[in-house]
Amino acid sequence: MDLYSLMRQFADSWALLALVLVFLGVLLWVFRPGSAKLHEDAAASIFRHDRRPAPPQPEKETL
Repeated sequence: MDLYSLMRQFADSWALLALVLVFLGVLLWVFRPGSAKLHEDAAASIFRHDRRPAPPQPEKETL
């Protein structure tokens, strides 16, 4: 069996299964209970300082 056939067989079986599992994991993470507030905050963050600029942030010291 040549290398191409081996890699093709791996991609058709195990790699596909791994990608489907990653996709399902991301879906579960996004729609987990309690994440709605975080998503609403992220969606509204661009409108947070719509009427006036944000207050100045104190500078952080770096070491």
